[in-house]
Amino acid sequence: MRGGEDVINKVLPDEAVMEIMGRVGANRAACALVCQRWRRLESASRQTITLGATGHPDKYLAKIVQRYTDLRQVCVDEKLTVPMQHHHRHPRLAPRQCLIRRPLVTRKRRRRSAIVLGSETEGLDLGLNSLWDTGFSDTGLQVLAEGCPRLEKLCLIWCSAISSCGLVILVQACSGLRVLDMQGCYVGDCGLRAVGESSKHLEELNLKFCEGVGDEGIVAVAEGCGKTLKSLGIASCARVTDVALQSVGANCPILEKLYLESESIRTAGVTAIAEGCPRLNSLQLKCINVTDEALLVVGHSCLSLETMALFSFQKFTESGLVAIGGGCKQLRAVTLSDSYYVSDRSLAAIASGCPELTVLEINGCHNIGTAGLQAIGRSCRKLVELVVKYCQKIGDEGLVEVGAGCPLLQALHLVDCAGIGDIGVGSIAVGCPLLRRLHVRRCYKVGDKGIVAIGTHCKQMTDLSLRFCDRIGDDALIAVGQGCHQLKQINVSGCHRVGDSGLSAIAQGCPLLLHLDVSVCQNVGDMGLVALGKGCPLLKEVVLSHCRRITDVGLSLLVNKCKKLESCHMVYCPGVTAVGVATVITSCNALKKVLVEKWKVTPRTRRRASAILMEFCMDL
Repeated sequence: MRGGEDVINKVLPDEAVMEIMGRVGANRAACALVCQRWRRLESASRQTITLGATGHPDKYLAKIVQRYTDLRQVCVDEKLTVPMQHHHRHPRLAPRQCLIRRPLVTRKRRRRSAIVLGSETEGLDLGLNSLWDTGFSDTGLQVLAEGCPRLEKLCLIWCSAISSCGLVILVQACSGLRVLDMQGCYVGDCGLRAVGESSKHLEELNLKFCEGVGDEGIVAVAEGCGKTLKSLGIASCARVTDVALQSVGANCPILEKLYLESESIRTAGVTAIAEGCPRLNSLQLKCINVTDEALLVVGHSCLSLETMALFSFQKFTESGLVAIGGGCKQLRAVTLSDSYYVSDRSLAAIASGCPELTVLEINGCHNIGTAGLQAIGRSCRKLVELVVKYCQKIGDEGLVEVGAGCPLLQALHLVDCAGIGDIGVGSIAVGCPLLRRLHVRRCYKVGDKGIVAIGTHCKQMTDLSLRFCDRIGDDALIAVGQGCHQLKQINVSGCHRVGDSGLSAIAQGCPLLLHLDVSVCQNVGDMGLVALGKGCPLLKEVVLSHCRRITDVGLSLLVNKCKKLESCHMVYCPGVTAVGVATVITSCNALKKVLVEKWKVTPRTRRRASAILMEFCMDL
């Protein structure tokens, strides 16, 4: 505005204004408040909407569709856990939000000593429970059918009130649908037949936990949409058998992604897809009745496979994985979970046959030992992420080989690996200077020496988690503070040797720190919090639960400096009183969540917390 003249609206054409709106991100809804023209352009240019499935979603959706006339992507999510807007504060903003929120329903806790004040339970605290008595239904689908003829993507997550009747109406009106996600919806074969008849451009279909779906529906989709279908997800659909998968294999030649989780699916179904879908590049199986024969066909036919995840496989042995390693040369990500029969030879076959491997997760494969991990280190020089969980037979020598042979490694996760200690972690530190994320949990041989090496060599570290590692103390954190200046997240929960000295070193050396967890650290006290307040002004989340030396004084000095704090957990801190809780809530305007014992929250504090949370919700 210049001299009373609206220069911006006079100079900028509609296309330029809409381009600007597309680049402002989360603040886009505020553009509609500028003037009538911007409101009209914002409405015309918005193509994506997300809606909570409780409250009165059908009514909300009807109003949304009236305003936003060119929606292409709609997501209705029963599990959306953010709170709904409060109409009595800033009423003009509510209709313009792109995300319609609802209160989270929480069950009464058996332990009544603690409560949550925050966005996750705000509906409960504010008495809004009467607002969530209905869910998204077929009426909402009819609204979409009438108001969004150009709809391309529809996600209906755990919307249990919809049925095949509503789905039939929708797909007949929205023939351009390309993505359909109905996870947890009780639709049946009748609805899927309509999808097969009407959605000739469908590319992605997710039917996880759709208990009403059977072979007939899958066959109809395969026959009607087979020429375009690229992604299919089926989980916990007891009525889906090999018959459906054989139809998919015969009719879907360009299928690229497949997720199967079912006890009723056997080897014949997976084999049919492997033979009929040569473009398959992502395969995730959780089918306990599928045998090695299926993997032999996959290794022979699916030469473009890049991602493979095998969960709870009890009938796969070395021969199946050897076939994968021999045929799937483009494999980049492998997950092997919960199998006793897979051994070092299996992992060595994957390593030698898949030199492009970048991500490897081994979880609960108790027969894989050090030799298997050594093979990975020798052959997979492009490895970027390594996850090893619950593998007691893997020792330091495996990580030594990874450190020597995988210089590009950026993420390492170790959980309950009793054989891995400082030697292995130190070798990773020396050989993998690009390491950015290190998570270690309950690896009791890992101590200060290994983490000191991390602080010395891994200068790009941003995420460090060392949970319940009894041998890690202040010396480790001092080295991290001196060397890892890019650190944004640190978790030392349950590390009893960590105290104020280590925390102070982190505060002094890591000014970008956003998330801190020192729960169950008995030696952390007020001095550590004072240092955090001085050195980490960007801190957003702090977990202090079970820290017995923390008092109101340290807490006050922390929150007075960390004005961006959004979440604070301080359960079972005997030195923190109602005064400290009130100080946290009144000092942090960005606060979203406080976890504290119920008896420490006074009525006045509760009223203040509600006001802050309501204001926060409007700013989201």
